[in-house]
Amino acid sequence: MVFVNSLESILSIIIMIFLGYILTRKGIFSDNTAKTFTTMVLKISLPAYMIWNLTNTFDKETLFSLIGGLVIPFMSMLACYLLGSLISKLIGVDYKRQGVFNCIFFVSNTIFIGLPINLSLFGEKSIPYVLLYYIANTSLFWTLGIYSISRDGNGPKPKLISYQTIKKIFSPPLMGFLVGLLLVVTEVKLPPFIADSCKYLGSCTTPLSMLFIGISIYNVKPSEVKLSKDMVAIILGRFIIAPLLVFLFSLLIPMPILMRKVFIVQSAMPIITSSSIVAKAYNADYKYAAVMTTVTTIIAMLAIPMYMVLFSYLSV
Repeated sequence: MVFVNSLESILSIIIMIFLGYILTRKGIFSDNTAKTFTTMVLKISLPAYMIWNLTNTFDKETLFSLIGGLVIPFMSMLACYLLGSLISKLIGVDYKRQGVFNCIFFVSNTIFIGLPINLSLFGEKSIPYVLLYYIANTSLFWTLGIYSISRDGNGPKPKLISYQTIKKIFSPPLMGFLVGLLLVVTEVKLPPFIADSCKYLGSCTTPLSMLFIGISIYNVKPSEVKLSKDMVAIILGRFIIAPLLVFLFSLLIPMPILMRKVFIVQSAMPIITSSSIVAKAYNADYKYAAVMTTVTTIIAMLAIPMYMVLFSYLSV
């Protein structure tokens, strides 16, 4: 029953992904459409949603109590990165794609998939926890993740910490979170017309994200998807190792039950979509990253209901 209920809760997400796939197949959507959706979500709808959600859900005391939760995402993701590096050497991942492997092993799609999934499963009260995991995820991706990918390519090697990486970390969604945080802390109320604008723009986040995923899945040819030890390792890393690390760390650090659930779900998300874009920019194996992203995205639709069943048995 829990599995069926969980599957039903994400059925709308699956339908929107399928719609994106079909519209791309019919030629209505294209790569340019995907870029437009990405820009809309990351620069407009998601920042607006962050501002509206924070200012309408939290007060100063409740918000400050959440900040300590950042420790677990950072700790679990760093541990996952180290494990991924070790596994890549043990199973003999091609040295030309070891950096990409290490990156996609430990970072997840916390926004385009993670946010809609958590909204469907737990409602809007989960958003602040989603954002906490997002902060850790995006910080480590644009530093450690980019550094790893760049080692595979023959392009210029970025510094681990630089102006560009800091600029990427302080992306529009994070800035929306910080603006919302500032408004809550200062107890400033937005005028109704601005709050409503943020709410309506924010409501575009989930459908645009899902349509984008549908376009991305269509663009990967079935012939490119071949089962390999690399793929098995990535699947295990995304859906078993990463969430298990979050669970183990959460046993050491007390936290609200909902925060633990959201962190586990966030850690079990597919590979971050930006990995293939960055891999292409650094002349690394971007097709490898794109294929792995597609495979893990499809698997996630089945994995999440299973996690909800585990939650019901483990009382986490």
